[in-house]
Amino acid sequence: MSSDPSASLRPRRPPVRPSFDPMTQPWSPSALPFTAVPPHRLTPHALRHVLSGEIQRPLDIPNESLIRLPGREGTPVEAAVLVPIVMRPDGLTVLLTQRTAHLNDHAGQISFPGGRVESSDADVQATALRETEEETGLSREFIECLGGLPRYVTGTGFAVSPITALVRPGFTLSPDTFEVAEVFEVPLSFLTDPSNYRFHRAELADGRVRQYYSVPWNQYFIWGATAAMLLGMCQILSEAAASAANEFEK
Repeated sequence: MSSDPSASLRPRRPPVRPSFDPMTQPWSPSALPFTAVPPHRLTPHALRHVLSGEIQRPLDIPNESLIRLPGREGTPVEAAVLVPIVMRPDGLTVLLTQRTAHLNDHAGQISFPGGRVESSDADVQATALRETEEETGLSREFIECLGGLPRYVTGTGFAVSPITALVRPGFTLSPDTFEVAEVFEVPLSFLTDPSNYRFHRAELADGRVRQYYSVPWNQYFIWGATAAMLLGMCQILSEAAASAANEFEK
């Protein structure tokens, strides 16, 4: 969704859908060089310490930009998403949305609230906050932005800047029913355990192989770019915890 009056004048890119069913592709358990984030490192204080500022280092996640879908070649469209971590009394959660089935991009998929950068946005954080409010109704007065995760280029031609944030409980939601079918929360402890992630390989019609992660939770199949960005955050938090433990032992 966009508040930019020029948005409706932009040429629309062709709709894209995966040429395979992501839920039925062969998979293997993740074999990643980092471990689950310890519970005592999943606190608002610890997250502020690790995630504040810009983090732009290589991570152990697939590079989706190597396989661009037809009609989505060329310079990627700049976009931003919010990674909203809700400070529930019984543990932190991540707020996610399920997109409606008729959209041109990522229809029906699980995603973070967010969208393309508009000329009226001061920066990618402003984009993430604006889009989150437009899509879900989550007011920015409840949001404390922390920092940026590594920019992620998708096969659908978006260069996504993820902005991590802590969200204070007490908010109400009013999702935009055109874009959002559902809003739900997943425990952060589940999403920061790499053993919950699956590594998939899908053979494409042209002989290439698409590699991606998924992290199914209850009835939700979280995969592709959203799973990759969550896994990247898991790696950052896990390695920070390991480094802190090593320093403590010295």
